[in-house]
Amino acid sequence: QVQLVESGGGLVQPGGSLRLSCPASGSIFSIYAMGWYRQAPGKQRESVAVITSGGSTNYADSVKGRFTISIDNAKNTVYLQMNSLKPEDTAVYYCNADTITTGRARTVFWGQGTQVTVSS
Repeated sequence: QVQLVESGGGLVQPGGSLRLSCPASGSIFSIYAMGWYRQAPGKQRESVAVITSGGSTNYADSVKGRFTISIDNAKNTVYLQMNSLKPEDTAVYYCNADTITTGRARTVFWGQGTQVTVSS
């Protein structure tokens, strides 16, 4: 099994910044990509940003220019730097990892989520 634990969420004022972290641990042979998703109350989970192990990135239009995703391959950790936060960024943020496990199975794992609240 592979475990992912998000951290860094919290309450921040509009215009503020937060940095989310998510290390992956366990039966990992390799990682294809890691990503951040979010789910606001009453809405479907949506992709925020994805990064491959090679560093290619993709962002939702709503966060381009404000959020930056990065990956530390040596630590199997993905980060999300969030700047110029808006109230509409309020959601539970989840990370995931598209992995090859030590059993050579390609599997996507998810973390439990961390709450981000943007409010004055």
